[in-house]
Amino acid sequence: MAAEGHAAEAAEHAPTAGEYIVHHLTHARNKELHGPFDLSVVSWDSMFFSIVLGVLGCFILWRAARSATSGVPGRFQAAVELLVEMVESQAKGIVHNANSRKLVAPLALTVFLWIFLMNAMDLLPVDLLPFIWEKIVGATGGDPHHAYLRSVPTADLSVTMGLSVGVLITCLVYNVKIKGLGGWVHELFAAPFGDHWALYPFNFLMQMIEFVAKTVSHGMRLFGNMYAGELIFLLIALMGGAWGSVSTGTGIGLALGHIIAGSAWAIFHILIITLQAFVFMMLTLVYIGQAHDAH
Repeated sequence: MAAEGHAAEAAEHAPTAGEYIVHHLTHARNKELHGPFDLSVVSWDSMFFSIVLGVLGCFILWRAARSATSGVPGRFQAAVELLVEMVESQAKGIVHNANSRKLVAPLALTVFLWIFLMNAMDLLPVDLLPFIWEKIVGATGGDPHHAYLRSVPTADLSVTMGLSVGVLITCLVYNVKIKGLGGWVHELFAAPFGDHWALYPFNFLMQMIEFVAKTVSHGMRLFGNMYAGELIFLLIALMGGAWGSVSTGTGIGLALGHIIAGSAWAIFHILIITLQAFVFMMLTLVYIGQAHDAH
């Protein structure tokens, strides 16, 4: 009877499916978000994991460069060399300026590895890091029920838009560097419809729309895919959490479904996180390559 009482009490205090999802999709912020666009809000969890994974990516590349040998490479060196050659070949095919590639190719490699590592955080069990964070907050005197933590930085729109804005700034720098300030300003007003004073307003408007559209779509594409992937993992986790509250047969079916669906989605998600990192890197190269082209 005591065990049943404890079970009933635990069930009463257990969150609903909606509360569980909302809790896991809430960031550790400096303050509440009001509206879809608020630059005063800082997601501490996204910043922490982005910086840690960025340092990890730099360490991996540094370690590979430091341990590189001219002899028969090991598996780690071979994997890094394969990645570097892949990025270099893509950069050569898109950015034809050899001097620009000295910066653009390493930038593309860094972008790919950094985004891949941030995406890969989605493969961790959805409750692992939030559970650890709740215990830390509870042990330090805080309220564990309001201990929010999201571990996938690329599922945060502010991170992906920050990355795309960084790419935009790089493109603007190369526009000025390659074409000169006067040449670039002339292009803003003379392309794409033609160099005529009556078309200048329409040309400038189209150029601004192009810059905004490329930047927004660049960040939103990565965010949308990773956010959807994180949400599917949460829904699969709910299957495993529901098996104890239903009849035995249904509970066993939910438990098996949780294991099968979770494993299948995790395997498929490996392709998604790699593909999204590659797509973001390729679009970065394409946009920088377009900054070298004259209209």
